[in-house]
Amino acid sequence: MLTSKARWKVSETDELKVNYFSEQLGLSKIASRFLVQRGFTEAETAKTFLNIDESCIHSPYLLKDMEKAIERIKEGIRNEEKILIFGDYDADGVTSTSLMFLTLRELGAQVGYYVPNRFTEGYGPNEGAFRQAKEEGVSIIITVDTGISAVYEAQVARELGIDLIITDHHEPPPEIPDAYAVINPKQEDCFYPNPNLAGVGVAGKTAHALLGELPEKYLDLIAIGTIADLVPLTDENRFFASAGIRRLSMVQRPGLKALMDHCGINPQELTEESVGFGIGPRLNAAGRMDSADPAVQLLISEDMLGADELAVMIDDLNKERQKVVADIAEEAERQVEEQGLSSVIIVGNEGWNAGVIGIVASRLTEKYYRPSIVLSIDSETGLAKGSARSIDGFDMFKSLSQCREWLPHFGGHPMAAGLTMKTEHIQPLQKKMNEIAEATVKPEDWIRSLSVDLPVKLSEVTVEAIKDLQMMAPFGVGNPSPKILLDGVNLSVLKKIGSKKDHLKVTFKESTNMVDGIGFRMGELYDEISPHAKASVVGKLSINEWNGHVKPQVIIEDMKVDEWQLFDLRGLKDPWQQMEHLTPETVIVTVWNKESGEMVKKLPDNWKVLQMTEGPEDTVTDLTNKNVLLFDLPGSMEDLREFFQKHGKPGRIYAAFIHDKDHFFEMLPTRDHFKWFYAFLMKRKSFNLKDNAESLSAHKGWPVTAVHFICKVFFELGFVTINNGVVELKDSPEKKDLTESASYRRQLEQSDIEDKLFYSSNADLKQLFEDLLEETTFPVSAE
Repeated sequence: MLTSKARWKVSETDELKVNYFSEQLGLSKIASRFLVQRGFTEAETAKTFLNIDESCIHSPYLLKDMEKAIERIKEGIRNEEKILIFGDYDADGVTSTSLMFLTLRELGAQVGYYVPNRFTEGYGPNEGAFRQAKEEGVSIIITVDTGISAVYEAQVARELGIDLIITDHHEPPPEIPDAYAVINPKQEDCFYPNPNLAGVGVAGKTAHALLGELPEKYLDLIAIGTIADLVPLTDENRFFASAGIRRLSMVQRPGLKALMDHCGINPQELTEESVGFGIGPRLNAAGRMDSADPAVQLLISEDMLGADELAVMIDDLNKERQKVVADIAEEAERQVEEQGLSSVIIVGNEGWNAGVIGIVASRLTEKYYRPSIVLSIDSETGLAKGSARSIDGFDMFKSLSQCREWLPHFGGHPMAAGLTMKTEHIQPLQKKMNEIAEATVKPEDWIRSLSVDLPVKLSEVTVEAIKDLQMMAPFGVGNPSPKILLDGVNLSVLKKIGSKKDHLKVTFKESTNMVDGIGFRMGELYDEISPHAKASVVGKLSINEWNGHVKPQVIIEDMKVDEWQLFDLRGLKDPWQQMEHLTPETVIVTVWNKESGEMVKKLPDNWKVLQMTEGPEDTVTDLTNKNVLLFDLPGSMEDLREFFQKHGKPGRIYAAFIHDKDHFFEMLPTRDHFKWFYAFLMKRKSFNLKDNAESLSAHKGWPVTAVHFICKVFFELGFVTINNGVVELKDSPEKKDLTESASYRRQLEQSDIEDKLFYSSNADLKQLFEDLLEETTFPVSAE
């Protein structure tokens, strides 16, 4: 067996609807199954989804306070007032800042932008920045991707005579800032049809209202911020991402062209993954490591040479960010291991870069599957800045809301949040958060789950079907990339690949159909899967183009083997070394022969060894899901049958069957050999084994051991006496069959056992165990 790392939640699909979509839309069964799984019931609505266009865009004036904000901004432009864009330092924030700045500049406004420094100013609007803006003559401040929690700062703006217009998309706190206008689709009294806009989406709606038309020239920026901020790619967000990627692949503003060149992104092959894992992290890196200003400058730059210099700087910052993240993550994991795993992980330290702790929190949540809060502590101020990431079933924002007494500043979503607190409140926060988690999280939610969209047959996995699926892109939150299930397929190839041998290469086979699979960083599974096992796999479909060949491919995310597995270690020197990766508590070793004692001493001390030579045990060792090493050969097949009948069916059998003597290849005398030797004794009456065995064996062409064996059998049957090596025939011995000799029977049995257990093919050995284990029907009690 091989247990999956996650719970697989497999969707059931109405195949009648699948056939309907396949006929109506001309799509493959896989693509049609995806549409049904996503809840489509009519062909027309599915067509709209596949061919999404501007018709899905809602009027920006459906947003609360939009009309009021637009009138004030236009008035400010007419009166040549100074307008300041106040942004945020992540990818959503810098794209929002750039879009709003470019829009207002296009309209002739006297506009500037300001992005606070994460390390010196922290998150969101701040009084110092507002007062500085007032001194510079600013009369209108427009926040983008921030501001919904700026209650005090709104008060400061009002006192300074600045009209504050907040555009944001984060969860509103109980008290909304008293600003000139607050545009946020998540407000309770805002009935905008799409509450899931990113910050750049809200900025884009504002630009739409200002320009009087959809700002197509800025769709690239809207797409980047929307994808990077992980908002649901449904409704108009899907259009923003799709149309923005399309525009970005054809027309690149200088800064983005330079950035894509430096991170190796081909515009013609641009996807949402290129944006989410290539462009987004680099734009984020500037604000994480220092100031986000270079990222904004890059996006608004019109000079290719200057843009290239900025792109190099940002790419270098991203490399530095990766190194810092790796170092902090290692330290954070060490803290978790030392503290012990709790329901909610909270770790922190002085000097941890506050700009990357969100990434570290994500890594901890990914590794331990627990809600995680990572804190950067400043001992001088006594404050800690934190980033939080959560799991399905635990609402991080709602849970932190129950701890407001210790959190003067926090905000975010159910799955992620940011916070500031006093270090003295870390311990009570951890206690409270653990209590909330233990009271609200269902037992099954502590186990990672994988939602499987499409159970498919190997024969359905074709290049054409995958191209049909790609019509459903862009994929992301709300429209996740479809995960397929291949259930119980044969493996024709299984090997480790990569310079570090840390990736797994598989070829799945079903009749004449063969499809390759790749499991990145899953190389350790090579030792967990028998080459002849049938595996079930969850993953994503992709097209592999290499050296002119185009083939379908499965990107493996999880694997399991439901059946017991046979691992053939026969003939290997020190075969137990192939099992050293196993958890010691799961290993059971059977030893049938006393002669194996010296070799058994080489086994790890913490493996459980059953000495079968010492007679049957009174206790029953439950073999369920255990790894059983059959160290040496049993005395008989019946011994092996009784062992499994008593102890149950293991998850894996590792067959070594170490033995020194090959009975199978020794000559077993036939009845004619015995008949000749008996006649020989009748003539000679006696025979001296010591003096004449070798000459007789040479004369007959028999092994010397055969001569000694025949004499031993005759002795056991009472046909002869043996004294000092002299064999004498008895007068008129009782007639007996050769099988009445214990030595003869034992030789037959050992030869048969070696033939069946050691010299048989892997397939025959597997079938033999199948038959034995099939007989193991009654339950066993745990030891």
